[in-house]
Amino acid sequence: MAATAYSVVIIGAGPTGLSLAIELGHRGVNCLVVERNDRVGYAPRAKTTNIRTRTHMRRWGIADRLAAEAPHGVDYPSHVVFVTRLGGQLLARIENHSYCKPERNPDYPEHGQWIPQYKVEKVLREHVAELPSVEIVFNTEFEGADQDDNGVSVRLRDTLSGEQRTIGCHYLVGADGGRSAVRTGIGASMEGRFGLSRNYNIVFRAPGLAEAHPHGPAAMYWQTHPDAPSLIGPMDSGDIWFFMPTRLPENVRISDDEAVTLIQKATGIDLPYEIMSSDEWVANALMATSFSDRRIFLAGDACHLHPPFGGHGMNMGVSDAVDLGWKLAAVLQGWGAPALLESYEPERRQVHQEVIAEAESNHTVLSNDLWRDDLEDPGPAGEAARAEMGRHIIALKDKEFHALGTVLGRSYTHSPVITYGEGGARTPSSAQNYEPSSLPGCLAPHIWRSASRSLYDQFGLGFALICRPEAGPDDIEACAAEARRMGCELSIVHLTRDEAADLYPARLTLVRPDQHVVWRGESWTSGVLDKALGWRAAQAPGLSGAKQAS
Repeated sequence: MAATAYSVVIIGAGPTGLSLAIELGHRGVNCLVVERNDRVGYAPRAKTTNIRTRTHMRRWGIADRLAAEAPHGVDYPSHVVFVTRLGGQLLARIENHSYCKPERNPDYPEHGQWIPQYKVEKVLREHVAELPSVEIVFNTEFEGADQDDNGVSVRLRDTLSGEQRTIGCHYLVGADGGRSAVRTGIGASMEGRFGLSRNYNIVFRAPGLAEAHPHGPAAMYWQTHPDAPSLIGPMDSGDIWFFMPTRLPENVRISDDEAVTLIQKATGIDLPYEIMSSDEWVANALMATSFSDRRIFLAGDACHLHPPFGGHGMNMGVSDAVDLGWKLAAVLQGWGAPALLESYEPERRQVHQEVIAEAESNHTVLSNDLWRDDLEDPGPAGEAARAEMGRHIIALKDKEFHALGTVLGRSYTHSPVITYGEGGARTPSSAQNYEPSSLPGCLAPHIWRSASRSLYDQFGLGFALICRPEAGPDDIEACAAEARRMGCELSIVHLTRDEAADLYPARLTLVRPDQHVVWRGESWTSGVLDKALGWRAAQAPGLSGAKQAS
């Protein structure tokens, strides 16, 4: 085995890999991020940074930086408009897609944001560069890894010089996308439904297009005419747009000249369109057979692929990074047992199963399915047809764009490190309806404590104990003493009776670093932190040597 140079090596500098590096870097864990390209942010890909991801960014201190990168301003309306063609008839309008409107909401501290993924990666990469314990290298390809009980040897190759080197680390994480070489290396495969649809993502420049159509500003427009069923919308400043024809036949290949013709046909607007990039993509619903092998882990697209309808894929990868990141830090720094890492897969797999099923359901209704021959007819008959189709669209598609239950309400119901108590685990919220709950496994309910101060702002890097006014001081001190004994950071947060209300009915609620509730009760129960940090199934804590990462 190579000498250990890093605590963690991360393969892939997309949003998942960069988020993991930030989660580790904020805790002082030294890690290396390896990227095969010469920079991040090549493809447009995702455009929705949801409220949960921006809440993580708030915790990292960079949510405002992302807002400043909004190409059309953070106030740009994130509406989804359904039309026959961009230059044609209006069918339906769904407002405030993914809760991007920058307004105060009691359920979360940060609104969503409609922004190209390459700008998200830019903000993340710039923050990584500010973290002294994190290093990033480009033009470097992962070639394989070997592991034993003490660490991992990672083989890398410089793509410019061809030079090879081997470095040692305690843990390796593959955040290297849908074609993950790390996944192949641990013998895992992807299972599920391949090839749900073939689609294209075309980026083009079109000066004057925003003014040439009658439907007002929006994040995207679904064009339903059978000439070219598609999505289209503004992507960046400088009149840069995206165009996405959906559910194409197997044998279709679109050249740049054909793309121009297709955009003209789809929009009904004749302008000089300049094609900037064009690539085919296939919608899949897949999950890896395993998320880990001893000291090697998978995160993001390397272990799950969602159809991108609902905007969950990138955001779910960031949440993978947060879950895995604090657990790796806990083990490496000695306040978590190695068994803590065994909770990563059961927690995240369950959530991915639920979200993939939802994304698949969204994918069953595309622009291709929202047409009837009288939708562009003039007069009352055409108006009636469009009104009827509009109602049909809202009934089918509103849940795709207003999925607060999915974003905030998915709870960990089968985690080995969560103490569920007599009430058991909570059934996950429906896709649309979010009902805040402080039952163990759920995301801790949000509270505004002042005009700008969120309850989450007081949680810190470690665990947080949320106390009702009637919580006993001896119980609070007992929890604090247990945290000190284990070397675990703990913040004590006192709520007023009005603040706690029905959201935090138990006298004490313990929240872990990823803001999920791990336990609640009327008095402190010895051993809760043991279980939350993986020690109950391993060695008893208390001896410094027993808790050191190997």
